[in-house]
Amino acid sequence: MRSHIVGSSSTTARTVRMATPQSFTPPFTSSGRSALVQAPPWHYAGWLVNVAFEFDAANGAVLVPAGLGAATGKGCVHFADWQFCGDDGRELLDPVYAQYRETIVVLEIEQKKRGDGDVPRSFYCPLIYVDQDVSLLRGWLQGWPKKIGQTWLTRSMPLIHPAAAPLAAGSRLGASLSVKERRLVDATVTLSGEQTGRLGFLSAPTVGAIGWPDLTQPGIAAVPRYLRADIIDRVEPGWTAGSATLKFHEHPVEELASLGPVEATAASAGWMGITVRGAIAV
Repeated sequence: MRSHIVGSSSTTARTVRMATPQSFTPPFTSSGRSALVQAPPWHYAGWLVNVAFEFDAANGAVLVPAGLGAATGKGCVHFADWQFCGDDGRELLDPVYAQYRETIVVLEIEQKKRGDGDVPRSFYCPLIYVDQDVSLLRGWLQGWPKKIGQTWLTRSMPLIHPAAAPLAAGSRLGASLSVKERRLVDATVTLSGEQTGRLGFLSAPTVGAIGWPDLTQPGIAAVPRYLRADIIDRVEPGWTAGSATLKFHEHPVEELASLGPVEATAASAGWMGITVRGAIAV
């Protein structure tokens, strides 16, 4: 602790004790209450529309770090409507802190070997967009390179009604992403009503990059290291299959369209819950 003198006089002085900050992330205060992100575990439940796609693998070199591996020409876009809470569940009572939407792009990679044995199938996340600052910082800490974007996706509701988009054959879903008021992704899904397996980051470990520049040495770029989220307590009632369309639009800053033309190969929709308790170095 530190102390300083407040309002001193000839006869008395009041000493204020400054407690050590208890915040997990900035802002740093003695209580930690104002911290943008609290320490894990972090619990998530969400509705997801997933579209798998193929592209020219050579184009993946723009987005996949050479030191990590090479793109296989397969990927997936996940459109998600999440609800989050910590162990005490307080965010559920103030949902402006609990709810957000995001678009996650993952590319399947062949990782470089770092020792003996086979390298398991995995994905790399080069791009992800979210509409909530709390989620953005949680993502950076895990290696998810989040930026601000606006995601919209059709919700499915447990009703037999024209507006409910039930998880049944013939239901049609749409999803889109805009970044800085420019459209970046469009997708549509027509459900078959059949059950299917996991796609994208739901199906295999996903690697992200974390790195921070040091402004005391502003000419030196950050050196990334690679992590994957430490996920436990996965809950899934199953995924409903569908066919899809997918288009990536050109953007003056975002590089998603550098993958070139893409072809949607599979789709699914459903709900899931997971808990993130930390991250694991790759």
